[in-house]
Amino acid sequence: MTIRVLLADDQALLRGTFRLLIDSCADMEVVGEAANGQEAVELTRAHHPDIVLMDIRMPGTDGLAATAAICDKPELSGTRVLVLTTFETEEYVAKALRVGASGFLGKYVTADVLLAGIRTVASGEALLSPGATRALITRFLTGPAPGALLAPPERLSDLTPREREITALAAEGNSNDEIARKLFLSVLTVRSHIQRALTKLGARDRAQLVVIAYQTGLVRPTPRGM
Repeated sequence: MTIRVLLADDQALLRGTFRLLIDSCADMEVVGEAANGQEAVELTRAHHPDIVLMDIRMPGTDGLAATAAICDKPELSGTRVLVLTTFETEEYVAKALRVGASGFLGKYVTADVLLAGIRTVASGEALLSPGATRALITRFLTGPAPGALLAPPERLSDLTPREREITALAAEGNSNDEIARKLFLSVLTVRSHIQRALTKLGARDRAQLVVIAYQTGLVRPTPRGM
């Protein structure tokens, strides 16, 4: 299956470089280019790409607003956003995750890391670069008010105890392999539980599952200094 990619960046030279790189892969193709966030939203509606490679700082509608607009539309649920930016700050990573981004990479990454990142996000996994650490997730996803919940705990009511357990472990940053080892399960079983949790919670991918886990209080942030 070919991964269809939309490029959103205000630098034409950079878009051209990404196009050459992505189109050189047998399992990927670029289906469009956007120079700003508004174009990214419009082209996503037109082409329904699998991945939008989204810059944050663009003129007019920025990448965060465009990401929110794309992720908020049910008809675009098959499209995932991978944010790629030079501004890899905790604030940007947290905002990108909150509005629905499935991954976040700095523009300094190598070509191999970028291509692997596109494949990772296309497969439904969450992707955070080394700069977007587990500490960042636990410190920032629950919002500005300490202890405040941004989603009702009742949202988790349809999950089985095992699905809650596995969702919590995923939210703490554990991979499927790590969860399988901790719970003495097969990786396939873990993956099945994750998929059922995604379906029940209406989450488009693992990144959104992590956000829901923190916002409902299933997992609590680790206080700074601990």
